[in-house]
Amino acid sequence: MFENLDVFRLSHALARHAGARQAVVAQNIANADTPGYRARDIAPFSAFLEAPPGMRATRPGHLFGQGGAQTFEAREERGAARDPNGNSVTLETEMLRAVDVQRQHGRALAIYRSGLTVLRTAMSRS
Repeated sequence: MFENLDVFRLSHALARHAGARQAVVAQNIANADTPGYRARDIAPFSAFLEAPPGMRATRPGHLFGQGGAQTFEAREERGAARDPNGNSVTLETEMLRAVDVQRQHGRALAIYRSGLTVLRTAMSRS
């Protein structure tokens, strides 16, 4: 029932995006001293909202069994300053991204809670 309501779908996608971005930030921090490692990031969530809708699976087994979940690909950052060893990770930038991810995840939870409150209110008045 909940997956058919857009507000819950939006909050789920936002939380998945935050989780995927947190994994990329953690990987960047783990490789901060690896020679030649280049920092990666995921496009902002707004880019996924503005993207034109393409084909997506609406039920299991549809489109050759592929799921309808969006995938968030990490890509290398362009123009990032590099250390002499070729590494482009700066811990300060990654810490700021981690805080941004935490806020995004909190926002997703707030949207979900708000949707539940509206749904409970609507159900109690009927």
